[in-house]
Amino acid sequence: MVSIRTGHLSVTGNFRENNEDNCYVEGRQRLFIVADGMGGQSAGERASALAVELIPRYLEQHLDFQSASASAVRDALDRAISSANSEIIALSEVDLSARSMGTTVVILLRVGGALYAVGVGDSRCYELRGNALRQLTTDHSITQALLDSGTISAEEAKIHRYKNVLYKYLGCRDGASGALVTELSPRAGDRYLLCSDGLNDGLKDSEIARLLKAAQDPQKACETLVAAALSAGSRDNVSCIALFVD
Repeated sequence: MVSIRTGHLSVTGNFRENNEDNCYVEGRQRLFIVADGMGGQSAGERASALAVELIPRYLEQHLDFQSASASAVRDALDRAISSANSEIIALSEVDLSARSMGTTVVILLRVGGALYAVGVGDSRCYELRGNALRQLTTDHSITQALLDSGTISAEEAKIHRYKNVLYKYLGCRDGASGALVTELSPRAGDRYLLCSDGLNDGLKDSEIARLLKAAQDPQKACETLVAAALSAGSRDNVSCIALFVD
């Protein structure tokens, strides 16, 4: 069994009045979640709080964290996300103050000796192995879809007017299910980062890789990355969880 050290940090940032992000780090270090709420006022906070409450509860009840097969893990993750999505939609329909709420979610799950990454929305999971940084999740944004189709260039994507418009998230009637789950075989020295878009909007991947590699401690890595994103002008809440594999 691999040994993992973790750190996490979530801040309101320099431009927002409230923090709509939520982080979840399970005590036995088997489940990690970053959720970035949307909807204004307190609605986004409520949506992200529901995500980090309901998804762990479902997985605890329906998943064998010791020996589940890869297919069982993928099915449990999809069902957990779909269940949380249904609950968020249901609340938005009965509570006027929550009418427009939604949330992204990015999850890293440890089952046996494997890790599984999945994201809905534009919160991300990265893997740093050696000097190579790899984004494990795909942004469910209109800009990313245009980029994937070749309609716009990478440079155009950075300033596109639909840069932060999502087509898939929790609270979306079109459904949050069906997101790609990536299975990973962690090695000693690997580092993983889950983050809300407030972090990667402020920092280039090369800078994320440099700071993640330079840190000796996962909590210090989070503090350094968040500070760098704020210094770079991030206008959003900034949240991240770092995992170092020993």
